[in-house]
Amino acid sequence: MTGSKRIYALDTNVLLHDPTSLFRFEEHDVFIPMTVLEELDEKKKGGSEVSRNGRQVSRFLNELIVRGNGHGISNGLELSSPQGVNLKRGAAVGRLYFQQRTSNNHGKADNLILSAVIELRDQNPERSVILVTKDINLRIKAKIYGIDAEDYENDRALDDFALLYTGSTELAENFWDQHPEVQSWNERGRTFYRLDRHEDEDWYPNQCLFLPGDNSVELRVLHVDETEATLVLLDDHSHANHSVWGIAARNREQNFALNVLMDPDVDFVTLLGTAGTGKTLLALAAGLAQVMDQQRYREIIMTRATVSVGEDIGFLPGTEEEKMTPWMGALTDNLEVLANPEEGGSWGRQATNDLLASRIKIRSLNFMRGRTFLSRYLIIDEAQNLTPKQMKTLITRAGPGTKIVCLGNVEQIDTPYLTETTSGLTYAVDRFKQWEHSAHITLRRGERSRLADFASEAL
Repeated sequence: MTGSKRIYALDTNVLLHDPTSLFRFEEHDVFIPMTVLEELDEKKKGGSEVSRNGRQVSRFLNELIVRGNGHGISNGLELSSPQGVNLKRGAAVGRLYFQQRTSNNHGKADNLILSAVIELRDQNPERSVILVTKDINLRIKAKIYGIDAEDYENDRALDDFALLYTGSTELAENFWDQHPEVQSWNERGRTFYRLDRHEDEDWYPNQCLFLPGDNSVELRVLHVDETEATLVLLDDHSHANHSVWGIAARNREQNFALNVLMDPDVDFVTLLGTAGTGKTLLALAAGLAQVMDQQRYREIIMTRATVSVGEDIGFLPGTEEEKMTPWMGALTDNLEVLANPEEGGSWGRQATNDLLASRIKIRSLNFMRGRTFLSRYLIIDEAQNLTPKQMKTLITRAGPGTKIVCLGNVEQIDTPYLTETTSGLTYAVDRFKQWEHSAHITLRRGERSRLADFASEAL
């Protein structure tokens, strides 16, 4: 290995997290210790996402070796991307090297990887050698030995979570004065505006705009290009006579959320917010209104990542739906609010619960691969625990007439190696913000109780 290009040594968890990471280092070279290959072999069995990724890495490596006709492994294999991996066209590619010699040491895998990287560094004193791992403790060990170590950040949606698109923007008080030539018209009971767009108005489709104060107004961007924008006046769901399945918006962001959830032209909705902001309640209310009353969708399907907060309690008995029920406490809690008729007593409540339960299906993420949902209202709860790849797998299940709603709180990520900036939910918000059939709302105010609000701020 000669030259001024950097050498990136990959840990097993990087390859299991993103099998295409092999091809993400542009013109620089990649080094794989023998211990990593052994760990990949241990992880290949099973039906989990990690096992599938392990098998995919092995296929990529085998394809690279076959492409090189078995020759030149010691001189490095060219890391040209295989079919299905999208890279920049014409971009320079590095070479892949494997650890040629292994010691007889049978110590901890992390220490064997470290010793391989130290040996690599000593063999290439003129080049920069960097260990890439998602294990923070291994990065600490590497720094102690004077080895440069980094986290794998190629799938990071943005540099700082504070920069994430919020889905709503406050307008200046003189907004209408800045746009004197506004065309307005009414169509099917709705008010529309067309106006020239200024350079500082960085708007996206279905972004919600609000003007506070005495002349308060709430608008949504329907269409936007470089020169003009078309806005529509939002429905006011804060009044009981315009509630959705008995649920009225308690604050501005909840009203924004109900507007996009009830719009049939919006196929993909993401709702971010801390505990108690009403994400699940709003999504379920909008779903029931469109399934039961409007019959726009055939049924509601609800799923979530089954990641425990505390210790695992072992296997759960029963069918797929029965196994998922303990994970769906949010669903049952919110159904108590939504299925509480004023008349009919306990018999009426039970009948309503049975009716709603027949139109709400609980499904496991484990069995989503290969499925297609037609005319369904799909709610993905706790979406912050999904990786970008899992998020893609779920969203691509949508068939004609299906709407997907992703709910999550990125402050409560329970999946190892995921952060606020690498979560699949953050990734989806950032990638979908420019699509005209998607919408995102960040819910800020908790509406659960004064105790929950205080705990959220003080603890």
